[in-house]
This record gives sequence, C-alpha cells and structure tokens, in this order.
Amino acid sequence: MSFFIESDNSPKQLPPQTLAFMGDTVYDLLVRDYIISEANRPVGELNRRKVKYVNCESQAKSAEFIMDTLTETEVSVYKRGRNANVKTVPKNACAADYHSATGLEALFGYLYLNGENDRIKELFSKCIEAVNTAT
Repeated sequence: MSFFIESDNSPKQLPPQTLAFMGDTVYDLLVRDYIISEANRPVGELNRRKVKYVNCESQAKSAEFIMDTLTETEVSVYKRGRNANVKTVPKNACAADYHSATGLEALFGYLYLNGENDRIKELFSKCIEAVNTAT
C-alpha cells in the first residue's frame, strides 16, 4: 500500500477515532483482497465471506490473538482506540467487542499512516488465522 495524498499529519498526533476511521478501510481492503485471492466467486458470496472477517466479534478475536506479538507502541495505539469515547454501539454487537474492534482498526490505521506495510501484512495474516481457527 502506498499513499495517494501526502500529508504532514503525524499518526501519533491523530485522535484514535481518526486512526480507526482509516484503519477500518485498510482492514476491509485487506479482507477483500484476501477473499478474492482464494477463488473467483459471485459478488454476493464474496460479501458474505467478507462479513465473516469484518465484524466486531471477529475483529475482537483477532485483536486478542495478536496482542502478545504487539510492540509497546502498538499496544498503546490499540488501547487508545479501544478506550476511545464512542457515542453508539451497533445493535448487533456487544460493547466490549465493539471497543476491541475499534482498537484493532486504530492500530491498522496507525500502521498504514506510518507506512509500516510489512507489519500490516504480518499482523493481518495473524488476524486471518485467528478467524479461520475460530470457525
């Protein structure tokens, strides 16, 4: 992944919700890339498979699975995202999973904005492993 727009914003200075906003997109794109790499399928089936990976429960499991492999900085970013003050939680999610998923998204947003693409790939492969072994 590379930047299309150059910015002087330091990821360390951005609010956790902003990091999660970016990380949500990064994570979703990685999942879509992973799913289409498996096999060519109709779009409806691709979307059903995507939902297996991109939901609060799966992302919370992924966060727990990778936690012991994170650096101190990464744990700090994750916790900032997890502890962010969110106004609403989706009806189909428990609050704890939603907060953990937000932390994971903040981490992926931080890594992306920091240009740490190899680390993103490494952590994402562990996230896929976590979801695939849980089902």
